[in-house]
Order: sequence, then C-alpha cells, then structure tokens
Amino acid sequence: MTDDKNRVVIFDTTLRDGEQSPGATMTHAEKLEIAELLDDMGVDIIEAGFPIASEGDFRAVSEIAQRSRNAVICGLARAQLPDIDRCWEAVRNAAKPRIHTFIGTSPLHRAIPNLSQDEMAERIEQTVSHARNLCDNVQWSPMDATRTEWDYLCRVIEIAIKAGATTINIPDTVGYTAPRESADLIRRLIETVPGADEVVFATHCHNDLGMATANSLAAVEAGARQIECTINGLGERAGNTALEEVVMAMKVRNDIMPFTTGIDTKKIMHISRRVATVSGFPVQFNKAIVGKNAFAHESGIHQDGMLKNAETFEIMRPEDVGLAGTSLPLGKHSGRAALRAKLKELGVDVGDNQLKDIFVRFKDLADRKKEVFDDDILALVTATTEGDDALQLVNLKVVCGTGGPAEATLEMEINGEDMSAVSEGDGPVDATFKAIRMLHPNKARLQLYQVNAVTEGTDAQATVSVRLEEDGMIATGQSADTDTVVASAKAYIHALNRLIVRRGKTGKDVKEISYRDVT
Repeated sequence: MTDDKNRVVIFDTTLRDGEQSPGATMTHAEKLEIAELLDDMGVDIIEAGFPIASEGDFRAVSEIAQRSRNAVICGLARAQLPDIDRCWEAVRNAAKPRIHTFIGTSPLHRAIPNLSQDEMAERIEQTVSHARNLCDNVQWSPMDATRTEWDYLCRVIEIAIKAGATTINIPDTVGYTAPRESADLIRRLIETVPGADEVVFATHCHNDLGMATANSLAAVEAGARQIECTINGLGERAGNTALEEVVMAMKVRNDIMPFTTGIDTKKIMHISRRVATVSGFPVQFNKAIVGKNAFAHESGIHQDGMLKNAETFEIMRPEDVGLAGTSLPLGKHSGRAALRAKLKELGVDVGDNQLKDIFVRFKDLADRKKEVFDDDILALVTATTEGDDALQLVNLKVVCGTGGPAEATLEMEINGEDMSAVSEGDGPVDATFKAIRMLHPNKARLQLYQVNAVTEGTDAQATVSVRLEEDGMIATGQSADTDTVVASAKAYIHALNRLIVRRGKTGKDVKEISYRDVT
C-alpha cells in the first residue's frame, strides 16, 4: 500500500465473486495458480474465497495465505461470529491478512434475516468488533448499499468505523447505480459520516447495466481509493468490474484521471487467458483490452492508417497488456529453444517437462497447419493434458452422411483398460458424446458446449469448452485441436475426469451453503 493520495488499491475478487459465476468453479490447483499470477502481477489485495462455504474453499484460502509474497490475503465472512472465526483461521498465516465481513442493509436485504434496523445495527457493531479483535485489517460492506436508505447507510457505516473497520466498501450488488450517482454517493459519505477520513472507501460494482467500469472510475474520482474487480469481469450475472478495464483506463487517460496502481499491465493478457481457460468462460471477441479483436484492424482505411502510424487507430500498444502483435514465425522445423523463446516472448514461463509436452503437440500441429500463430501456441499451453486421468481418448473415427445419422467409433483407455464403442447420433459430436457415455455411464447433464476458432482459416484450431453438472457438482473441460470433433471429445472427457475426482472426495468440496449475490 502507499500514502500517495492518488494511489488506487486494486482488490481482486476473481477467486471469490468471480468463482460464484454458475459453472466457473475452479479446482484447488487452479486457485493456487491464479492467486500466484495475481500476486506476481501486483494486485494489492486478493480475496481468496469464502472460508466457511466449504472445506475446499477453506483449504484454498489457507494455502494461498501461506504462499502469498506481496498481496494482502482476504477472506469473506457473513455477519456471524462462526463465519468470522473460520475466516480468520484461514487467513491468519498470511504475511498480510484481512477479514472482510458483510451484511445486506437495504430494505430488501434486511428482510432476509428479518432484522429491524436497530437489530442489524447491533449485529454490525458486534461482528465488526469481533473481527477487529482478531485482525487489525478489517473490511466491512453494507451489501446492496446503493439501494439502502441514506440515513441508515450513514448510521451503519459510522457504527462499523467506530467498531474498528479500516476499509468501508460500498457495493452496488445488483448493478443498479449510474456513474454520477456512484460518485455522489461516495463523495457525500466521505463528507458526512464521522470518522470517514480515517478509513479507505472502496467501490464494488456489478455490470448488470453495462456501467461497472464507469461507476468504479466515477467513485474513484469522488474519493474512493480501492476498486474491487475481477479478471475478464468474471462474476455473478453480468459480471463485476473488469480489472483490466479500470487499470488501463487510468493508465491511458492519466491526463484526466491522475491515479496510479501497482499493476504490471504487461501481465494482463496472460492471466486473462488463464482465467478464461480454468473457468471455462471464454472472453468475447470484442471485449475491451483482452478481447481477440481488441487490437485487430480489418477496414482498409484502418489498415492504411496503422501502417503509417499505429497511434492513428490504437490508443495503447498491444505490448502494454502483454500481447504480441505478430504472427508466429515458427514451423515444423523449429526446435525447442525457439519454442521456449517464443513462449517467453508471449509472457509464458514453463518448466522442462511442460515444454516437452507442449513441443510434442506443437510439432503435431505444425504438420497439420500451414501457418502457426501466437494464439495457436497459447492454445497449446492452455489445452488439457490427460496425464494420469482415469479416462483417456485413444482414437476416434466419425462417419457422417447427408441422409442419415452420424456414426462414431471410439476407443478409450479407462483405468488402464482399453475399451471401444460404436454409437449413432444426430451429428458427429452427438454421436461421439453418446459413445463416451456408453463406455463411461454417468448422469452428468451437459450445461454448456461452446466452440471457438483460435485463428483464421479452415485449418484453424478449435477450442471447445464443455460444462457438466452432476448431483450439484459442476465441472468444466476444455481442449483444442484442428479437428473440432476430437477437441469436443477431449473436452467432454476432461470434464468427466474432473467430476470423477470430485465424486471420489468426501463431498465437502461442494459448496455447502448458498452464498450467491454476496456484495
């Protein structure tokens, strides 16, 4: 942190609010990886999870707390003493721990626990005081603040400050506010609430009306000095404020928003891609900053201008966010050293074993494609590797006809045993999925099947995402291949493998309480 009055603290909640997106649940290893990338990128505060939600969440927050090098590690807790105790137990071993406790203060949210204004005020004083007795860094949030009565909002914020809160977060939980209103609210609270000058005010915005970034920046201009956000804007419903958007807005337009952050922006693209992969939520092509088309120019006028002066149509350089703007000059004759150098140029560091695996798949891809692009290489990095999974694809052959069903002949290795099946379906993917289910019967319901081309052309790699749900457990699989049906099969099998792992555990990794729509 810093005493600089124009320094904006970046609070990332990808691992907590972002993971609450239906189907975005990450594995333990994936959470640790994303936390490490956030820490390395310069995020000030990482909200690592909701420790009381499940044993899995508790273990993840606890291990992230022990591993963190620079960032404050924060856990979320409802306004209940057991929640707060559990949160403290998870974060206490962090070099810089924080407890974040919240309660819904709007009339709609007060009705959920059926508390009167006085009863809720008493609970806020009790729980914030308890948190402060455990930890000297306490954040408090009045959930649905933007729809809370003004007088009552001021009252409970004053109580939280007196009870020991060091950060007051103002959540627009349902994405209801607008920029001018967001700024006015923060400004009036700072001017009105006793003790407001002794704490940091934070803004937490959802994107239901497409204004999360604008609302967050307006709040900063009004005096907020902490922005709560997620990578790629991941989050409930329409998502949260996107970290990459607010950070780059303040960087590019520092002339009118003279604020600074500690983010190494050159690492944005890499973590964006990793979050998209592990969450199974692809980034839309025209997404600001990190979308595939964010630095693409097809119009003749635009291309001519770019050739003469890139600033004609680009307000920031692709390199500023860690994006390489050129196609990959590698082919089937390239060696491992060249591949490692290209990966490093793209911001990806890999170990020798991982490089060996990527190199094998790179050679196979180079034999099948005329041109191999940067995005192809990144798809290889993020593509699923089977390793010791119980289910592995051995071979797939699909026959399609114009007048009848498709037929899939599938060979799989299941727990070390080779098995095969033939199935018909309405199309090649349907036939393939049915063949997989014949060899591995399951009750999993297909929630999402999505295909994206990594690059252009008929030989482009396809990245396929599959999301399955079984008995309340959700698992996402992803794979890339120049053959869309093969990529589909691998992604489906990957998701099944993740379900198998979760099914084999005690069940405590499944979220045991409902904590949707918090802050």
